[in-house]
Amino acid sequence: MISRAKSEALFAEALNHIPGGVNSPVRAFRAVGGTPFFAQRASGCRVWDVDGNEYIDYVGTWGPAILGHAHPKIIRAVQQAAEHGTSFGIPNPMEVTMARLIREAVPSVEKVRMCNSGTEACMSAIRLARGFTKQDKIIKFDGCYHGHADSLLVKAGSGALTFGNPDSAGVPADFARHTLVLPFNDREAVKRCFVENRAQIAGIILEPVPGNAGLYVPKPGYLEYLRRVTEEHEALLIFDEVMTGFRLAYGGAQEKFGIKPDLSCFGKIIGGGLPVGAFGGRADIMDCLAPLGPVYQAGTLSGNPLAMAAGLAALEELKAEDTYGWLEESGAALEAGLRDAAKAAGVPVQFNRCGSMFCGYFTSEPVHNLADAMKSDRARFAKFFHGMLNEGVYLAPSQFEAGFISLAHSIGDIDRTVRAAAKTMKGL
Repeated sequence: MISRAKSEALFAEALNHIPGGVNSPVRAFRAVGGTPFFAQRASGCRVWDVDGNEYIDYVGTWGPAILGHAHPKIIRAVQQAAEHGTSFGIPNPMEVTMARLIREAVPSVEKVRMCNSGTEACMSAIRLARGFTKQDKIIKFDGCYHGHADSLLVKAGSGALTFGNPDSAGVPADFARHTLVLPFNDREAVKRCFVENRAQIAGIILEPVPGNAGLYVPKPGYLEYLRRVTEEHEALLIFDEVMTGFRLAYGGAQEKFGIKPDLSCFGKIIGGGLPVGAFGGRADIMDCLAPLGPVYQAGTLSGNPLAMAAGLAALEELKAEDTYGWLEESGAALEAGLRDAAKAAGVPVQFNRCGSMFCGYFTSEPVHNLADAMKSDRARFAKFFHGMLNEGVYLAPSQFEAGFISLAHSIGDIDRTVRAAAKTMKGL
């Protein structure tokens, strides 16, 4: 067993100063037990803790590190930007360049506004949808997490699921009653909801590939159905591409699946590892935002030069011709290896993957939505997590989180991960 004495001491101190010892709940390891490690540094696909232990990282800052950690071009871009000032609160040229790159990459986006987080992006997109349609109700799906805005913390995914408290305290019932929660991949539920709430629904928001309850993919034709039904009822279709944007393809999930939503939310990768968010879509909808229209949205640090510089460097790197082909090959190799390891160990695992995003559920039944995901053996996952950590492989410390492969992961890293999994699964 490797030593994490320094991390344990840091966590003990953190508990005195920070609620739960962490600044985001899932980091506390409560879903898997034990004490979280504290990171000292990271490079490529590896992270080192304060005790000097080295791990192959499949969390990747929860998605942004698609190029790997501490990419030289991103580091240089941030350093150069910082020399001219860390924040202005004034328009800067890089905001315009970022908006243009997003528009070029995502055809559904005619105008875009920067903000500071995925939570802000989704919250603002929903406010805009309500302001544009003059309707109040929003449809979301079980297990899809769109940040911690009040009206969206209703059967949310991610950390809310991990702690068994999807409906957060402090959210007034009057806020939540305008959010209609349905099972993912269920067309009939959507159809009934529109009938029962005729002319009251502003739109549907979803992760086109949900990555906050583990990972599951849309059934064939499902996204196309959502596009049709929203058009039929004059509601908006909002894609939360905070995770999938610039990861599943340069144009995100909407490029991969050929769907054109009305509004899209972005984050993570477009900040190159720095805090960032953005939302965009049809020009007639976006022009309802202040200062042109009546829907208010603002932010002092929106479009700040450090995040823009890091994001621009990341997006330029992702334009390389073989980027997404390599990510697909790496994902397929990891999937095949983990499936074989589970089969050899006689352990029931459902391995869901879409490009460089993945999740393994310890269950014998297919996982298409949150109800399926909740049938997985979380105690077995916790044992697997710690076994992999002791083998030098860092997975998300929750059954209900996606894993991420980066361009920095080599075939050697994949092979080492598979060997670690084969060894760990024998003890499950």
